[in-house]
Amino acid sequence: MSELPKLARVASVIAFVMAVITAIAGVAGPIIVLPLALIPLFAGVGIRRGRVWSAYGMATYLFGQVLLVPVVVSRAGSTVGLAAIVPSAAFSLGLGILFVLAGRSLAAAGGARGRALPWIAVTALCTLPLVFFQAFVNPTGSMVDTLLVGDRLLVRTFPRSEPVRDDIIAFIYPVDRRQTFLKRVVGVGGDRIRIAKKVLYLNGKPLTETYAVHKLDYEDSYRDDFPSEPNTMLFPPALEMLRNNVVNGEVVVPPGKYFVLGDNRDQSLDSRYWGFVGTGDVIGKPSLI
Repeated sequence: MSELPKLARVASVIAFVMAVITAIAGVAGPIIVLPLALIPLFAGVGIRRGRVWSAYGMATYLFGQVLLVPVVVSRAGSTVGLAAIVPSAAFSLGLGILFVLAGRSLAAAGGARGRALPWIAVTALCTLPLVFFQAFVNPTGSMVDTLLVGDRLLVRTFPRSEPVRDDIIAFIYPVDRRQTFLKRVVGVGGDRIRIAKKVLYLNGKPLTETYAVHKLDYEDSYRDDFPSEPNTMLFPPALEMLRNNVVNGEVVVPPGKYFVLGDNRDQSLDSRYWGFVGTGDVIGKPSLI
């Protein structure tokens, strides 16, 4: 092939630009993004060499990202993030169509076919795991020392298993559904919860919690003896919990709800302050730090 078709030249330039942008994002942010810069880089080099499947492969990769949009939207549980997700998906779809057309122009000009299997494999490896796992960054110190601020976690989202006591879960923060929290489940439907002098009692029995830490040397009448008269502002679901779910000095967890606490008990914004976590708000359980 004596000369690249114009559409293929445009596609190769776009691929190189995408590689540079991804590399900058990887250097400035999560380093795990950096290897993804190789995908558009190899596509751009392949297109320059007249390989048809370098263009088709880049299109396959972009279409794979678009197919993840329903998964991302379903995880959000609402329209949160749609304003950013939909334009990004439309942009990826448009670029994918451009690379398909570039591949067709290369094929018409007699370009070499290239290898399809590596591109299909790369697309599968970059797409399928995101159906089963979701990456999070721990934003607060409420789970210290179990999880540190800034720890990156992979949370298994599918298949979703029912949380049990002592599980750490990622969930949509009921008060602000744009945020994701990580806490430990200490009570499930039917459990009776109370805290006395910083000791957690489950169904009338004190628990030995090797993971729980208390880093403040003073006692708080609400935080450390719960449930009791609030001495701070509570969110409405917590006030409702205290009104409707306290029996004989214990919080009774309703069916389909979870009572969660941070392992850093003295410095955790948890169910004591904003109420229960619903089953539908549970995203999954961390599988890897």
